[in-house]
Amino acid sequence: MHSSRIVRIGAPLIIVGALALSSCSSKSEGSGGGNKTLTIGVVAPLSGDLSAVGNGIKNGVDLAIKQANAAKTVKGVTLVLDAQDDTAKADVGATVAAKLVAESSVVGVVGPLNSSVAKSVAPVMASANLAIISPSNSGVDLTGRGALATGATQTRPYKSYFRVCATDDIQGPFAADYAVKDLKVKKVAIVHDKKAYGQGLAEAFAKQAAADGATVLKTETINPGDKDFSALVTKLKSESPDFLFYGGEYPEASLITKQMKSAGLNIPLMGGDGVDAADYIKIAGAQANGDYATALGAPTDKLASAAQFLTDYKAQNYKDPADPYGAAAYDSANAIIKALAKAYGEGKTGQALRDEITKEVGDSNFQGATGAISFDQFGDTNNKVLTVYKVTKGAFVPVKTDSFK
Repeated sequence: MHSSRIVRIGAPLIIVGALALSSCSSKSEGSGGGNKTLTIGVVAPLSGDLSAVGNGIKNGVDLAIKQANAAKTVKGVTLVLDAQDDTAKADVGATVAAKLVAESSVVGVVGPLNSSVAKSVAPVMASANLAIISPSNSGVDLTGRGALATGATQTRPYKSYFRVCATDDIQGPFAADYAVKDLKVKKVAIVHDKKAYGQGLAEAFAKQAAADGATVLKTETINPGDKDFSALVTKLKSESPDFLFYGGEYPEASLITKQMKSAGLNIPLMGGDGVDAADYIKIAGAQANGDYATALGAPTDKLASAAQFLTDYKAQNYKDPADPYGAAAYDSANAIIKALAKAYGEGKTGQALRDEITKEVGDSNFQGATGAISFDQFGDTNNKVLTVYKVTKGAFVPVKTDSFK
């Protein structure tokens, strides 16, 4: 379904983009001796409910580009940013991905935020072997990890797709272990939003929680964008759980916890990294206190490796905060920049340049703001660290950082 849609949308864009950029590229490569201009793209939600997180991603890439230009990291090249708003929708993601692929100056892309969007974006990028690195996608199927749950052999579906974060088959069990073993919860309600990220995370949590000895109630679902959860809350109250795990993102999670507690079901809600956002607390208010969220990686402000990034980010006076994914986006952009510096230095241009950058990204091995940046043969990060946060006095406070074992 997605592939036919991509072809219909993408083909006209590719033709128009290529024609428009043939004149642009000749201008930048003219005999005036000026730098060649190359582009790093961003695909993220820059408007709507998730815009604060999406703009944090964009800003992390912007900072990496500014620093690379100032340091002349890529000799003879000036880098520019092309940030595309995917509005957190898969079909829009496919459209903007085709637009970036069509721009001959684009040498790599950072994003998207959502795994459901990545399912439409990654195949478009792979068709052109254009490197794309996500700071936040945790859906297992994006790198073929879904096969591992069935004992099948993992195969890589998208040759140019990478991510710098851990995956739901690790994040869900990590959260479940904390809930059952550390918090001693006995009876868990599970709710998700039916999107790839939320469903995958909820299923992984439920499986591990049951294995750890908790009673796991029948999973309930909601629709993204829902505001009234009274029917859900009534059903949950009748089952008397002592804990709720929500697979999805903060706009709905914040309203669920608020309405649940207002109705007298005063139990903690835990979510994954999609809930770990300042706006979750802003929307839920005091009723967010005592809730939990897991995050991919260690707390940025606790990492010595991220101290300079945070200082530099603050100096730019960006409107949106760096957390939760600004530092990971910064590392993603730097992986592309380092790969470009090597590939361009070897005289590669055109498709050969994109091919070499994808190869070099796969061979990445450097210390980033979030820690060691390197990838396995499937494009997954080798860094499997996660953190549990608890809302305490109106802020997410880290309570446990570890690798899932």
